[in-house]
Amino acid sequence: MKKQILVIDDSKAIRFLLQTVLNKKYNVVAMPDGYSAMHWLSRKNFPDMIIADPQLPDMENWELIQQLSLNGIYNAIPMMVLSGMDKTETEANCAKYSVSGFFMKPFNPLDLVNEIDSMFQSEKEYKATPVNI
Repeated sequence: MKKQILVIDDSKAIRFLLQTVLNKKYNVVAMPDGYSAMHWLSRKNFPDMIIADPQLPDMENWELIQQLSLNGIYNAIPMMVLSGMDKTETEANCAKYSVSGFFMKPFNPLDLVNEIDSMFQSEKEYKATPVNI
């Protein structure tokens, strides 16, 4: 079964690009804003990864990332950020909110796919490690 990725970005072009490059390997659900994403999540949808722009039209900058990282239900979902904001600010906020990784806009979509693949592979290897008690 394909892993599911939730993409949250107000840019229709970014959503289309990510759906196009990720759909071969993953099920992609794309949302244009934080409200739609939170509504979708509240309906008991749990993606395997979230890719989000921290700058959304219906929320303060980083508000969605903060809400997801502090929420006990969603904070275990790996999150990647796609940001057009200042790189130093992006790095600091990603560290603050325990974001798994980030890409600055514009970005190479193939590099993003490789990073996602790598994150899922690392997760699989981690979970496959036996624990001796």
